[in-house]
This record gives sequence, structure tokens and C-alpha cells, in this order.
Amino acid sequence: MPSFGERSPVELSENGNALIDSLPVRQRKDVLAQCDRVDIAMGTVLCKAGDPFRHVYFPISGSVSLIRTLNGQDTLETESIGSEGMLGAVLVLNINRATQLAVVQMPCVALRMTGARMRAALKSHPALLRVMQRYLYVVLLELSQSACCLHFHEVGNRLSKALLQAHDRSTTDQLSLTHQRLAGMLGVQRGAVTIAAIKLQREGIIRYSRGKITVLDRKRLESSSCSCYNESLNNCSVMFS
Repeated sequence: MPSFGERSPVELSENGNALIDSLPVRQRKDVLAQCDRVDIAMGTVLCKAGDPFRHVYFPISGSVSLIRTLNGQDTLETESIGSEGMLGAVLVLNINRATQLAVVQMPCVALRMTGARMRAALKSHPALLRVMQRYLYVVLLELSQSACCLHFHEVGNRLSKALLQAHDRSTTDQLSLTHQRLAGMLGVQRGAVTIAAIKLQREGIIRYSRGKITVLDRKRLESSSCSCYNESLNNCSVMFS
């Protein structure tokens, strides 16, 4: 089971997750009353493929990776969930089964609710149901876009996109990301990440040392990214349009 730091009830003024923040005040207050706020360490497994959701998570900071494993050893991050989303969205489809392994990629502060309470909230709060339906639509958009990105875009451009997304979810310019972890996120060999990272460092865009990457020039990192970064931002806006 996941190990957590301090737990505390959530007040209406404490928010930070875009899905919950978009709810009308009364429904938001009701949903927050059923959540507790948890600090989750990097590397914590929140669920495994096939597990029922004992809890769902609405990240406020940090991120959660959904990971698919093939042949018992090859892994690929298929989705990264930050403050724009949540873990456990398939409950909207009345399916209580995780599709993939969920691991905390960056130290995470999240709002946590039991799966049973989430299912009840979806029935009693129409606005929550609507925003979750839109979120699932965005997830489908992102999955199709990621498949195209993986096939057509260069590793260096995809690395820049991954670093931008990690930077968006971090409270500092320093990211705790190893080349091995980035390789799993991008679906490439570690050596390909190393070559791309050396290029970014030589250009003064990032600085990296063992397990740490520091973003030095955010604007140039954006310029070196593939177009999928901005497409992802546009996709997220669909939830609230």
C-alpha cells in the first residue's frame, strides 16, 4: 500500500486541481469535504493494472505516471497526470479497475477520495460528472497525439516537451529526473536521452548532473520542443470551454 506523509482535511480555500476548481462553489465544497490532502513520495505505487480503485487522486503539485509493461520488462509511460487531471477517471464509465500501473513520478501533493465516495459524488453532482466526461475526452485526444508524436517527432524535441511538462508541475527549476526515467517516458534507449540532453546542455538550455536536471532557459526550451506541447495545452482548455 502507498505510504503517505501528513494527512489533513481540505478547506474550500485550499485548491489547486483544475478539475475540482472548475466546479460551482457548492458542489466544490461538497467534493472537498470528502477529500483529504496527502503528500506522496516519488516512486510510490498508487495502483497496479487490474486493481480496483480504493482511492482516486487529484494532484495539486507533482505528477503521476501511468506505465504500460510489455514482455514483463519493457516499460513505457503512456500518460502523465498533473494538476489538470486525476487518477481513477474510468470510474465515470462505471468501471472500477485500473488499466495500468500508476507511480508517482515527481513528489506529489494530492487530494484523495475513496473510490466509493467518488462513485457516489458522480451520481449526486452533475457538474463533477460533466467535467470528468470532458476530461476523459481530453485523455483520448492526448493518447492519439502521443502516438503520433512517438512516431513522427525527433527524440530531442520530445525530450524538450517532457521537460516542459515536468517543469509545469514542479515548484522549482530543478527536476528530479534520471536519464533512465526519461527513457521510459519517451520510449527510447537511455543513450538516446543522453545524446539529446548533452545537446540541450551545450546550448545552455538545461544543466544536468546525476539524477537532476535544471531548466536554465525556459523560452529556448519551448522553442526546442515539438508542437505537441502547445497542442496539449490547447487540449486541456477543452475541459473548461
